[in-house]
Amino acid sequence: MEHWLCKMNEALQYIEDNLTGEIIVEEAAKRALCSSFNFQRMFSYMADVSLGDYIRRRRLTMAAMELLTADTRVIDVALKYGYESPVSFARAFYAMHGMNPSEVKRPGAKIKSYSRISFEITIKGVEAMNYYVKELDEFRLIGYKERIPLANGENFKRIPDMWDRISEDGRYDTLMERNDNLKLACLGVCANGNDKEFDYYIATGSDHPLLEGMEELIVSPATYVIFECVGKMPEAQQKVWKRIFTEFFPTSGYEITDEPQMEWYSQGDPSSEEYMSQIWIPVLKKA
Repeated sequence: MEHWLCKMNEALQYIEDNLTGEIIVEEAAKRALCSSFNFQRMFSYMADVSLGDYIRRRRLTMAAMELLTADTRVIDVALKYGYESPVSFARAFYAMHGMNPSEVKRPGAKIKSYSRISFEITIKGVEAMNYYVKELDEFRLIGYKERIPLANGENFKRIPDMWDRISEDGRYDTLMERNDNLKLACLGVCANGNDKEFDYYIATGSDHPLLEGMEELIVSPATYVIFECVGKMPEAQQKVWKRIFTEFFPTSGYEITDEPQMEWYSQGDPSSEEYMSQIWIPVLKKA
């Protein structure tokens, strides 16, 4: 666990060291020993804020402190913290602090401060995590795909919207009619991710030909840890996702790999406290 925490905090140190320069997500991810896509996913669930929002908040915190304590021009501070113009800087500054940069030294002005994050894991063991490890053979999924951006937590908005649209226009029912593997009836799948975006599929297991607008995804053989979720959606899954990254991976001896990550949904009522779903995470046993 100490090694895992050390690597995650090395990634945070890289970010902190480059608040006044270019932050390359791939470089931070290398320090955390994972892909840029998985690093951003882990960060958002562990810190309850997207990586992009965290970096923005830290830069604007440092910028406000500099304007408050030093005799520095606004344009110089804006450029120092990565803003192309005083206008874009002032807009972001106002959104966070509720004032213009020039008002920081005004008597009674209150600026917001977001401290640097440091990951420390405490395993409480109060509630059991139900999971099992399974070797999956290759299988074929078909479904509807969209490219989803990671910036500013946009994925948490775009994916629910995608489900709503596909359910309302009848495409979901059409897709489920083509299922021929009940164990793969209804899946949400994240694949082909990088530091900026990833493919998201609403998919089902099927050997049927594709209909217009559908795409296929061949999932390669891999080891998956399958976590059980019970409860109202999406809160139940979000709780388990957070525990996966804060409790399971630090102590499991597994590391996450780049194969597709999947969420399996049962046919029950998602608003029920008894609703069943699963999270499937591809893993590799550490040497």
